[in-house]
Amino acid sequence: MINIVLFGKPGAGKGTQAEFLKEKYNLTHLSTGDIFRFNIKNDTELGKLAKTFMDKGDLVPDEVTIQMLQSEVDKNPHSAGFLFDGFPRTLAQAEALDQFLQTKNQTITATVALEADDNILVARLLERGKTSGRPDDQDEEKIRNRYDEYNQKTAPLMDYYKSQGKFHVVNGIGTILEVNERLNVIFDKL
Repeated sequence: MINIVLFGKPGAGKGTQAEFLKEKYNLTHLSTGDIFRFNIKNDTELGKLAKTFMDKGDLVPDEVTIQMLQSEVDKNPHSAGFLFDGFPRTLAQAEALDQFLQTKNQTITATVALEADDNILVARLLERGKTSGRPDDQDEEKIRNRYDEYNQKTAPLMDYYKSQGKFHVVNGIGTILEVNERLNVIFDKL
């Protein structure tokens, strides 16, 4: 079983690449963003709570995110592995994920970061916001707030996973196919 954490700022292409990777490597894709959006659309209690944070461009608190993720893993007991997209985002989440996976006799196999220039990513998100209907993709100030959150809370995870020898970086700029080929080089070695 392999468990991969896919990192990258909003707009880096995590969701797009995850679609290819889950098929090729038979992984269950767990996107916290997709799960939150599903709950928001269906007006669940988790969705209402998550929306209050997301509307401000803030991260949803760890305890809410962790419980939701554990539930999703438990729903897929026969999976060949998981592709975590958008989680963990903080050191506390990474530690909680490690502890949870240990209860299942599993670990994180590797983490892969899609890296790209902020200005390119802002332009991508503003373009996506024209068709996605997502309010957090339509306001440059909110987008940049999300990047500040990422830099403060998520970027430190790179050192956490580097110290375990599990951190890889991929250039996220290029065509979808070019980025996918770069990712496959890493995944094929796991």
